[in-house]
Amino acid sequence: MLQASFFKGKRITVFGLGLNMGGIGTVKFLAEHGAREIIVTDIKSRVELAPALLKLAKYKNVTFVLGQHRPEDFTRVDMVIKNPVIPWTNEYVRLAEKHNVPVEMDASIFFALCKAPIIGVTGTKGKTTTASLIAHILEQAKKRVVKVGIGQTGVLGMLSYVTPESVVVFELSSWRLSSLGRLKKSPALAVLTNIYPDHLNYYKTMEAYTADKKNIFLFQKVKDTLVANFDDMVVRTLAGDAKGSVVWFSEGNDIDGNGVWIEDGHICIRHIGEIKKLFTLAEIWLKGEHNVANILAAVATLLAYGLTPKQIVSGIANFSGIPHRLEFIAEKNGVEYYNDTAATIPEATIAALRSFVKPVILIAGGSDKRLAFDALAEVILKHSKGLILFNGEATEKLIAALRARLPQPEGGHSFIVVSDMAEAVMAATRGAEPGDIVLLSPGAASFGIFKNEFDRGEQFRTAVQALR
Repeated sequence: MLQASFFKGKRITVFGLGLNMGGIGTVKFLAEHGAREIIVTDIKSRVELAPALLKLAKYKNVTFVLGQHRPEDFTRVDMVIKNPVIPWTNEYVRLAEKHNVPVEMDASIFFALCKAPIIGVTGTKGKTTTASLIAHILEQAKKRVVKVGIGQTGVLGMLSYVTPESVVVFELSSWRLSSLGRLKKSPALAVLTNIYPDHLNYYKTMEAYTADKKNIFLFQKVKDTLVANFDDMVVRTLAGDAKGSVVWFSEGNDIDGNGVWIEDGHICIRHIGEIKKLFTLAEIWLKGEHNVANILAAVATLLAYGLTPKQIVSGIANFSGIPHRLEFIAEKNGVEYYNDTAATIPEATIAALRSFVKPVILIAGGSDKRLAFDALAEVILKHSKGLILFNGEATEKLIAALRARLPQPEGGHSFIVVSDMAEAVMAATRGAEPGDIVLLSPGAASFGIFKNEFDRGEQFRTAVQALR
């Protein structure tokens, strides 16, 4: 079993630094635990990684190998810690394993070393909001909460904040869950919000993607609990393999056993055999129909954790939402601007469009993850008055789907395609009238034009604030 003392005096390669806090936190963790040399290797250049390098400037035992990967950094070290987005089939990962060098990820190390209970949250949509809401309600109930992997929060950098009295709320991507599969460990309290097609440029098949998601509960013990979405048939099927108890949440179904559902406009719970109505849907101020499911998931999780209904209702009442998810940015000349950059799959953009009754000018498109855009095209034609698209393969697929649904000669309609955020916001603003919504909800990945989806959202915020 891995111990924190393992890292003292070792040479360790960090494979993929990136610009988010995951890689930065890993390097800091290793330095603080006495690693003799930390080799950071990334195919990106020093210029591209400048913000991350600045945060690591004080550490003197770090060797940066940038713009390339050297075989010796994977064969003559004591461990390789890979970036979550690097596949296990990568040639350098395989090279390390061939030379009996252990390959880990930040999540597997965290789970191996963490001494506090972990609430793990995953799902294609809603995991960040659900995890943030769970953490917020626990904090309001005076629990010592450590948030890990939520949004841009790092992983190993948070380990120093954990005490035996803490409760960890960990947002787990499918990539990080893959490392738990190799570790054969799942959180004692797991949340599975939903499963939709995503990251198929990485996984190639839905079966492979779903298999990694399943690790959220696959290695639980009989005494453990899975909170699962009864309305998602893939989730319902997967949950049949849960070894512990299953607590369901549902928007449209009364459910057996302990759980949470909606009835006559009320959120209802069944807890220890007793049914209670917590509050009405009208009292939920979080924008977006998908946030109803996120709230249900959080309620079910915290009941399973042991909070009282009163504590849960109190925490929900003052939750202010999170950045980049249907986030209101500003009103300019009677036009409201919303940032939903975290919508990186078509289903998320569909949910965002359905959240508004006012006319919407949508900013969407980008790079492709081998997803289908037919359903999104249908909803765009019904729910938007204007459309601005970023350059990218996903945009090409979306335009083809839109044209196939337009009558001739409208099928030959030319769409506005832009190459940067400032141009997108200006084009949307020119077409907007007082009372309209300008919504950034791409339904696609950000790579090519932006560093990541957070950079895309921040550029939107900056462009909107620059408007007169």
